[in-house]
Amino acid sequence: MYDRQKLIDLFQERALKFGDFTLVSGKKASYYLDGKQISLDATGLRLVAEGLLELLADVEYDAIGGMSIGADPIIGAVLAVAAEQGRTLQGMLVRKESKGHGTNRYVEGPAEPGAKVAVIDDVVTTGGSSLLAVDRIEEFGCQVVQVAGIVDRMEGGADNFAARNLPFCSLLTIEDFGITPPSATVAAGA
Repeated sequence: MYDRQKLIDLFQERALKFGDFTLVSGKKASYYLDGKQISLDATGLRLVAEGLLELLADVEYDAIGGMSIGADPIIGAVLAVAAEQGRTLQGMLVRKESKGHGTNRYVEGPAEPGAKVAVIDDVVTTGGSSLLAVDRIEEFGCQVVQVAGIVDRMEGGADNFAARNLPFCSLLTIEDFGITPPSATVAAGA
């Protein structure tokens, strides 16, 4: 079902860029992973959806959610593939700001308070976006039982989730692209 190597190849062909970048976290980086190049491509998005469902197979959850706009296509694809597999699952989109009209909610979707939620993100650096989604989902009344990323840059996100007692997993890590994470470089004395 999920072809891990094909997803790695797609990231290397379309989403991995080298240069001088400033990440959402504010960190400077010599490479950038543009997750939208994968999540807005039919083949890439299908691989991600299949991979996430496989990765989360042993997790008990009712809904999948994440920060708009990055998580939106991923959530939609996971829901579609789950339906094909006969699995009942709901989605939640988390806004950075309330929409200012209607319900003024940060969380949109059919999931109700009390639901167990897996929060997803495309690229995890420090985990800040996912942690904001966790906060909003918990404020809504749901329980976050797992955080999952497509790629873990291995730059503190896992530690930040662990500090909040949130289990974390990812389909890939930056090491899958032959890149050594900064923490490993420091630990090795380089």
